[in-house]
Amino acid sequence: MKHYLTSAAAAIIVLGGVGAALADTIVVQPEQETMVREYVKKEPLASVNLLGVELKLGSSVPDKVELREVPNVKYRVAVINDQTVLVDPDTRQIVEVLH
Repeated sequence: MKHYLTSAAAAIIVLGGVGAALADTIVVQPEQETMVREYVKKEPLASVNLLGVELKLGSSVPDKVELREVPNVKYRVAVINDQTVLVDPDTRQIVEVLH
């Protein structure tokens, strides 16, 4: 009986870790991407050239980069090295690179 309890406790810990990891995954809805693309077409943003900055999910955007608010979208938008990115305004981390 003791062995079953230990296994169950271990499974709960492992599954709890998986749940926490999934909770941190950011999903940008297709509708939000469409709104951002339309916004950038209407309100073009100047590209900021940043040498040595890799544009990938989770990368931090320097404070010198202006993040523009998009109506009805939680995230902010910026154009870096001619790539449009969505950025979490609280952490300044890239949540989506739009191609």
